[in-house]
Amino acid sequence: MKRVLVVLLLLSSLAVAQAAAPQSAAPPAASTTTPAAKPEDVKSMDSIIAAVYDVISGPADKERDWDRFKSLFIPGARLIPTVKPPSSSVYMARVLTPDEFATRSGQGLKQSGTGFFEKEIARHTEQWGNIAQAFSTYESRHAAGDQPFVRGINSFQLLNDGQRWWIVTIFWQGESKDVPLTPEMLKSK
Repeated sequence: MKRVLVVLLLLSSLAVAQAAAPQSAAPPAASTTTPAAKPEDVKSMDSIIAAVYDVISGPADKERDWDRFKSLFIPGARLIPTVKPPSSSVYMARVLTPDEFATRSGQGLKQSGTGFFEKEIARHTEQWGNIAQAFSTYESRHAAGDQPFVRGINSFQLLNDGQRWWIVTIFWQGESKDVPLTPEMLKSK
């Protein structure tokens, strides 16, 4: 239990520090090249969302396939965690590129010494033409069989360019006592 609390404090501190960090006027530089995607990862909305959860999940000693992760994102894509620092009543967003997310997450996993397993438990999707929005309700665990230590919503914005699906943005917020998941968000539609 003590180890779980230390990991939660580490991850919370990292998220708060990232959110509180000053944002520069210019957006972060996007990666100049996108690694080639596995065709099975990008053939549908289901497959690209499943690929994100698959690549970020695993035991502490498993090196994540960050090239696979980056291959899912359109150039210029963003990952945006929403956090509320403990001493504040204001929510903040930290904007990251896929490269920045991979670097920070990889370091965080190594430092924590614990696994991270996230899976989708429900989804609400809207699509119009070649764009889609998916609210993906998730649960996160430190080991595959553990009880979740956090749940929340990953909001995916997606584009189908006519040849494959791309992730444009993942914007997320963890559940809290102030912002609980509603029963509707725990059922797919």
